[in-house]
Amino acid sequence: MSHRPGRPAARHAASPALPAAPSVGGPAPSVGGPGAPEPVGYAQLWSADPAAWAGAGAAWRGLAGPVRRRADALDARVATLRPAWSGAAGDAARARVTALRGELTEVLPALIEVDQVLAEFAARLGAAKARLAAAVARADQGRLLVDRSGRVRADPAVPRPADRVGPTVAQVAAAVREALALAGAADREAAGRLAELSAAARAGWVRVPPAWRPSGGAGPAEVGRWWAGLTPAERRWLVIHEPALVGRLDGVPVSARDQANRLLLAGRQAALLARERALLARVPRGPLELAALARVAAARRGLDGLAERLARSAPPRAYLLGLDPAGDGRAIVALGNPDRAGAVLTYVPGMTADLADAPGELGRAARVLDRCAALAPTEQTAAVLWLDYDAPDFLPEAARGGQARDAGPALHRFSEGLRASHEGPPARHTVLGHSYGSVVVGTAARDHGLAADALVFVGSPGVGVAHAAELRMPAGQVWASTAPDDVIRLARPPDELARRAVLGATPLGAAAALLHSGDHELWFGHDPSDPGFGGRRFPSGRYGHTGYWEPGNPALDGMARIVLGR
Repeated sequence: MSHRPGRPAARHAASPALPAAPSVGGPAPSVGGPGAPEPVGYAQLWSADPAAWAGAGAAWRGLAGPVRRRADALDARVATLRPAWSGAAGDAARARVTALRGELTEVLPALIEVDQVLAEFAARLGAAKARLAAAVARADQGRLLVDRSGRVRADPAVPRPADRVGPTVAQVAAAVREALALAGAADREAAGRLAELSAAARAGWVRVPPAWRPSGGAGPAEVGRWWAGLTPAERRWLVIHEPALVGRLDGVPVSARDQANRLLLAGRQAALLARERALLARVPRGPLELAALARVAAARRGLDGLAERLARSAPPRAYLLGLDPAGDGRAIVALGNPDRAGAVLTYVPGMTADLADAPGELGRAARVLDRCAALAPTEQTAAVLWLDYDAPDFLPEAARGGQARDAGPALHRFSEGLRASHEGPPARHTVLGHSYGSVVVGTAARDHGLAADALVFVGSPGVGVAHAAELRMPAGQVWASTAPDDVIRLARPPDELARRAVLGATPLGAAAALLHSGDHELWFGHDPSDPGFGGRRFPSGRYGHTGYWEPGNPALDGMARIVLGR
């Protein structure tokens, strides 16, 4: 029995069933139903719901909150027992309650890991469905029929020579097979990862690892080798007991860093809230205290905004790779898993960016990712907000460039870490800097090198070099865009501004302006969007200094195409 491809003859939707209580040993994910994974059928894939799997993962992650609260309640019980009950019986009671608390905390990384597994399964399932939809559209255009098992044939009601329709049938059939194979591979992998968690639930979640830890100067490759040499139980022990170490180590897989930093998140929020309350308690409050209170309150709201995004089940899943609320605050957040994506964007924001701005800056990265999905729905991409440096707050700071130089080693290590922890063939990695962030990216590339396939500069005041060749990048992989109305075009070197101010007060001022109307030297070197820089340009509309991510701006399309390698 055959049917038009847009209307599958059979729909066998498989909605994941979440147990009421944690049971990692429950059914493995299978698009076709519970139990051991079987080959995925055409109708099964067509009717599968990736969002349901992502929602199930988020529900498992949501159990971490109640588990943590129960563990805290046991801590309070131990504190109550300590002064009230002494002797052997009291010691035994405290030991038992402490052991129960340990059993609860040991499951926390696993709950987050289940979410990661199901979210990544949902993402790959979505990519497979997109491929299948593309094949279906091709079949519709060619007026072909697809049966309920996914076999493709010509419609006998449409007379045409076999030699003309045969190649199209073969191409559509191959596309259908590729989509089903992708879904099947995702199904098998997710089932295997959950089976490992199920086995760990029986054998023990954690085991104390060897005492050796990577030194502070260890490179991401060395860190990656150390991590690979640990057992899953030893890794979970580190996530639970040394989350601050695991969460900041470049070279540790994204999934483990996310687990560790999520376990730290509530404490980071509480610390910021405590700082805010302490400042509120100061009476009277002068201008300095009021300014400090405003900064801390803004940082707290920014962190709450990030926490809200991290809690969201809607794809792409967010991964917390770094967080430090000290000072102006720092954060590294990925949308999609960079370790499993074929194309990865690292976005470095510019002047004044801090923890308060992190949700908005993450939104810019999300817009590029959304555009990538529109251009290439079958490809897996990820975008990272890298706000792990002290961005200047005022122009005098920005003019000196010291903060860009200070950020260089960290950005270099992060890019090397993404290479070290990536699974499968290397991803295409693009590093994008906006405004002062382009100075950070250019300085890091010049002084340390970046493990990247392309560099992108938007709204740049210069990138610390006179020519693209100084950035240590493959030929043709340095890109730039500056809007016609971007005020950054006025960011001339200080000595040039002084010279023009002096000449402007003389009869030579008008002539000097004409002579230098084509000058492309900016605050930090040659304008990267000038052809003489040696890079490649892509257009931007008149959206000012911050409008490169606006939906109608061709610059957004340009950034997405560079990320995809198009």
